[in-house]
Amino acid sequence: MSLLTSLNTGTSGLQAASQDLNVIGDNIANANTVGFKASRAAFQDALLQQVIGAPGGGQLGLGTNLQTIQRLITQGALSNTGQVTDLAIQGSGFFLTRGNYNGANGQYYTRAGQFSIDKTGYLVNPDALRLQGYPADASGNVQGALGDLQVGNATELATPTSEITMKAKLDPNAPILTWDPLNPTTTSNFSASVTAYDSLGQSYDVTVYWNRTATGAWDWHAMVPDGAVLTGGTPGQPEEIADGAMTFDTQGRLDTHTQTSNFNPLNAVNPQALTFNFGDELASGGTGLDGVVQNIGGNGNELTFTNQDGYSAGSLASIQINNKGEVLGAFTNGRTRVLGQVALADFEAADKLTRIGGNLLAESSDSGQPTIGAPSAGGRGAIAAGALEQSNVDLADQFVRMIGAQRSFQANSKTITTADQLLGELMQLKR
Repeated sequence: MSLLTSLNTGTSGLQAASQDLNVIGDNIANANTVGFKASRAAFQDALLQQVIGAPGGGQLGLGTNLQTIQRLITQGALSNTGQVTDLAIQGSGFFLTRGNYNGANGQYYTRAGQFSIDKTGYLVNPDALRLQGYPADASGNVQGALGDLQVGNATELATPTSEITMKAKLDPNAPILTWDPLNPTTTSNFSASVTAYDSLGQSYDVTVYWNRTATGAWDWHAMVPDGAVLTGGTPGQPEEIADGAMTFDTQGRLDTHTQTSNFNPLNAVNPQALTFNFGDELASGGTGLDGVVQNIGGNGNELTFTNQDGYSAGSLASIQINNKGEVLGAFTNGRTRVLGQVALADFEAADKLTRIGGNLLAESSDSGQPTIGAPSAGGRGAIAAGALEQSNVDLADQFVRMIGAQRSFQANSKTITTADQLLGELMQLKR
């Protein structure tokens, strides 16, 4: 009976070594698989047999069997690819993807960040499963429910100019001139230009002319070069869209300034509210120094700063993804805004997720429910864009384990052959 038992014991050892080699072979085969997590086989001793009749009793082992195959959820090395939609996770968590895989619609998890933008603008993996995330509104504020992350085909609507800001130094010794709107260049002491936009995104070359009218007193006039772009304007003739006056104290500080505006762009919203910001005047409690001032500079009249808050319409030119998973879109009109944010899922027992192939994992009863949220928050890892996480398989370790499994197989084979020889000797006794 014991010799037959030893055959079964050796057989269990052969099976265990074969299973161990199978796990090791799977690890080695996936050594270059992006996001792959190595596994290891864990074995346990089989049921014991009580030895009857032996002094002091005792137990005989009946071999071994596979207890579990444990997945090792450790960080893999990151490899830079330069592809902006390639994503890697530094830390814990998994990308969420949704779609049809092998005929089953569902939500799947992965560490493989080989994403691209499909023809409809969604971020997808090689199996066309859509990456999940949070959308952003037209102002770039991330909000809304978790869903398919669409970042392509975005557009930027035109933003009409509502404020033009200018800072300048005006020469207090400039000659006093009488303004003529038909000859703005020769009847002004100084001018500065800026591009403004209407509600349709049409651009306008706006030039502000200053002419000195008295000591410490100046008038200003905002003009467009051709009235054809304005409702009611005269084609081929410069038209005034705003004007006003400003005064300075004896220290050159801006004391007061007034303005009126009559900007009526053709075919767009009109009149368009347009404010010219020339600084913080003394009359309103300001310093009178942060804006247009009157003083003697090395260059006479000099523009020191100009800005406006409008933009033309734009289409998406490129995207970038930061470590928080925010997808930043750069548009042809020079604007940038957040288009959405990648979501990550984490599990209490991530090693218990079920492998379903295709670098994908599925939730199981042992893994627990996912905790879903933004990267770099709630214990979830950060996103590294332009990089991929490599397999965490250590080939040196796997080869050492392979040698151990091979020797175990050989040793158990020897157990079987030895038992067979002894059974042969037993069969010879009757002769």
